[in-house]
Amino acid sequence: MTRDFDLIVLGAGSGGLTVAQRAARYGARVALLDAGPPGGTCVNLGCVPKKALWFASQLAHAQALAAEYGFDLAPGRLDWNRFRELRDRYIEGIRQRYAQRLHEAGVAWVGAAGRLMARDTVQAGDVQYRAPQVVIATGARPRRLPLPGFERGMVSDDIFSMRALPRSIGIVGGGYVATEFACLLRALGCEVEMLIRKQPLDGFDAELVQALVLQMRAQGIRITAESNVAGARGEPGALLLDDAHGAAHGPYEAVLWAVGRVPNSDALGLDEIGVARDGKGFIQVDAHQNTSVPGISAIGDVTGCPALTPVAVSAGYALVERLFGGQPEAQFDYQAIPSVVFADPPLGKIGLTEREARARHGDAVSVYTKQFVPLQFAVAGQRVPTVMKLVCTGDDERVLGMHALGPGVDEMLQGFAVAMRQGLTRRELRSAVAIHPTSSEEMLLMH
Repeated sequence: MTRDFDLIVLGAGSGGLTVAQRAARYGARVALLDAGPPGGTCVNLGCVPKKALWFASQLAHAQALAAEYGFDLAPGRLDWNRFRELRDRYIEGIRQRYAQRLHEAGVAWVGAAGRLMARDTVQAGDVQYRAPQVVIATGARPRRLPLPGFERGMVSDDIFSMRALPRSIGIVGGGYVATEFACLLRALGCEVEMLIRKQPLDGFDAELVQALVLQMRAQGIRITAESNVAGARGEPGALLLDDAHGAAHGPYEAVLWAVGRVPNSDALGLDEIGVARDGKGFIQVDAHQNTSVPGISAIGDVTGCPALTPVAVSAGYALVERLFGGQPEAQFDYQAIPSVVFADPPLGKIGLTEREARARHGDAVSVYTKQFVPLQFAVAGQRVPTVMKLVCTGDDERVLGMHALGPGVDEMLQGFAVAMRQGLTRRELRSAVAIHPTSSEEMLLMH
């Protein structure tokens, strides 16, 4: 059996949903294929459940701060089962709303994975779907390593199905997933050790990363650097991690492997029809999201672009405008993308780090930094600083990078990102009227 469409979308994550719904609004006949629930990693195993857990961790800190302010309360532990019930109910509501919107848009939902048989043909079960345009938006998954005992630990997908919080955990990795879960679980009472090969959070400004590491250690998170973990052993509830130097770490009640992500590109039939991938399996695309095969495009994490939901969504919008919206030159600009690690406190960036800026612009780069204790915490006598950095270039000091570590930076950087895409200069920052007293005003006043 063969069914004909104008567009086939493989993958119902944020990018795939965007492409399918927007193309349908332009009148395209769209088929959307995914074996999992709508929403992909972000809704089901990533951003949304992670952010819910982050909110829980912030409420744990708020209890302690309230007591320091003079409120008569004793901080309590999180009822994990209650939290899971609320989180899962919220996520199920998102899935239902996605399903409803797809139905209203006239998108044909196919609850199965698809495999490309030709440049215009996708097989799913006993049905072939055919369209002149195919968009691959299948995302990525946690990397699994061929190490002894790897199966004794969890990957990030497994965190959200835990029936109880572990009393102790060893986290292998130093990226954003490892850092976020280390902070979240520590705030909720878990003993945490991170085992990393080099410095954590490659891609974020080194100065602010080191400030975050100091704060994490002050919270009781053990960070063991230059540790090349070679395997896991032991029984559930008493796991050990062995490194290549012969040292054993632990025991831990649980282990989390946070060792990167790999693209979901290996079961799509790409090699057979000539869709080029790089050495890590990421689909290669040009500035318009075209692959090496005409009529096949790709967006999101499967392409190796910044692994952020809004990036996939924005690339999807631009792609649909090009394919169906009468804008043949439409493309997404990957410059000045904001990103936040939801650590404790959050670490955010927009644009270039100081190292990246100096590599491109040399002595034309000027850097401004600021440290201060936010009023909310200073009142209670706390002295943990917020750190901000501004990276500029040229005589007009055009802003190339903004970096911030501290409470609230996840919310404050969004507006600055809009300004940076319009060519923001330090003079324009200095001439703006600040909102006082806030942390965000400090970004205007750095000198």
